[in-house]
Amino acid sequence: MRGAVLHGAGDVRVEDLPMPTVQEPTDAVIRLAAACVCGSDLWPYRGADEIREPRPMGHEYVGVIEEVGSAVSNVKVGDFVVGSFIASDNTCEICRSGYQSACVQRVGMTGSQAEYLRVPLADGTLVATPGEPAPDLIPSLLAASDVLGTGWFAAAAAQAGPGRTVAVVGDGAVGLLGVLAAREMGAERIIALSRHADRQALATEFGATDIVTERGDEGAAAVKELTDGLGAHSVIEAVGTQEAMLQAIRSTRPGGHVGFVGVSHGVEIPGRLLFGSHVHLHGGPAPVREYLPELIDLIWDRRIDPGRVFDLEVPLEDAAEAYRAMDERRAIKALLRV
Repeated sequence: MRGAVLHGAGDVRVEDLPMPTVQEPTDAVIRLAAACVCGSDLWPYRGADEIREPRPMGHEYVGVIEEVGSAVSNVKVGDFVVGSFIASDNTCEICRSGYQSACVQRVGMTGSQAEYLRVPLADGTLVATPGEPAPDLIPSLLAASDVLGTGWFAAAAAQAGPGRTVAVVGDGAVGLLGVLAAREMGAERIIALSRHADRQALATEFGATDIVTERGDEGAAAVKELTDGLGAHSVIEAVGTQEAMLQAIRSTRPGGHVGFVGVSHGVEIPGRLLFGSHVHLHGGPAPVREYLPELIDLIWDRRIDPGRVFDLEVPLEDAAEAYRAMDERRAIKALLRV
């Protein structure tokens, strides 16, 4: 089969790879309907993460089950399924508390920018759709596999809800879908922080009521100016840098909540800042599996259209161009046709 492999910073190649097979009784093999590039894939692509050997890329996936192991009973061959970027058994005590991304048997997914994918712990990881989806729903279902589920978790962690003002730091796919999630949770006001006109427009379409273009301390000051000097009740941090985390904390009112889901790179929170802020911090790798049934229903009923974040679509063979476009901010999120 064909799949995208990262050989080094800026070096993505689509190559012939071994066909995945069932290795454990709990495995499934799926034929992918579509794949995509995630903002977190850009960290190793840019050289921020060490690459010691060629790495098959991708962790977001939807497709049709081709084969299952003997212990798989919740899904079957022929089902169209959506899965999380972290495989989980969905039965351990941690999973049952709603944190499947910290499952005691968790397996980080990789290699989904390809034609086929082996999914471990299939019963606890995969969720079948009600039937074969219409082609125009596939991008939205693919978004549910990571960026929508992550934005949803960020909004929940930030306690977005009725009567609350939500600020969103980060205008990538996760931040934009955090805006959508906050709207669906009933937030009264949503402040999107973005400098890019196309992303501002999509944020507004998803439910943003205000746009702030400043960053860092200036961005936090702008949020406070919009909130009578108090700060937002809820802030989503969807970048993963030191500047973004400090901006999020400083944009939050005392007693407010920060939901942080940006993959942390070099983030160190000053103890005195946190101590004096009276701000709640909650985040980490999103337990997407917890939200998949609800998100699939919302997409299936066409109540939300998170697939709008895909503004570039290329064949799998052109995966290198998809990476370049996202790295150069010519695209918010790139979908790979399989």
